[in-house]
Amino acid sequence: MGTVLLVLQLIVAIFLVVVILMQRSNGGALSGLGGDNGVGSILSARGKGNILTRITAVLATLFFVLSMALSIYYSRMEVKSSSILDKTSAAQTEQIPADDTPAEETPAEPEVPVAE
Repeated sequence: MGTVLLVLQLIVAIFLVVVILMQRSNGGALSGLGGDNGVGSILSARGKGNILTRITAVLATLFFVLSMALSIYYSRMEVKSSSILDKTSAAQTEQIPADDTPAEETPAEPEVPVAE
């Protein structure tokens, strides 16, 4: 279930980015790519703006709903593993020796022959 919601969230996010980039801004942005080939009033500058605005609102609402559903879904899941930091601290406590023996001495540096 979580995977399905996550994939839907990703698809909605990609479509939302594309629709936002297609909208007309003050600088023109990507709206100049569509051209004006006499497609009709629904794809005129005014009609295109209304459609893209509605699609953006629907996608943004869907993105919000999916985000809430994912957060509720993952908050109710049983936590199987804790944080990585908890795992590393547990591993370090297992490696500490129980007795108070001094640490081994580090070996001397190996001699490197000098080329003449």
